[in-house]
Amino acid sequence: MRNYETIFILKPSLEEEKRIEAIEKFKAIIAADGEIEKVEEWGNRKLAYEIEKIREGYYVLVNFKANSTLPKELERNFKISDDVIRYIVVNLEDK
Repeated sequence: MRNYETIFILKPSLEEEKRIEAIEKFKAIIAADGEIEKVEEWGNRKLAYEIEKIREGYYVLVNFKANSTLPKELERNFKISDDVIRYIVVNLEDK
């Protein structure tokens, strides 16, 4: 298993219930094939630049261990989710 880190940004207009549901969904995807080490919700923060007329987003950081196929599946789910503005998955061992 390799060490990974992902940061994803959710739309700030999401209701708290929907936001929690989205975070749990991504945590479940990771937990199904790997193990979550740490989850940090950074809350609403200003974006570096405007994305689709949105100026801030809800940031979530997740550190996890998984096999090499999980990041692609996670990215696929980030892409199809309407609630995610931006995301990145990084292999910490490549640094």
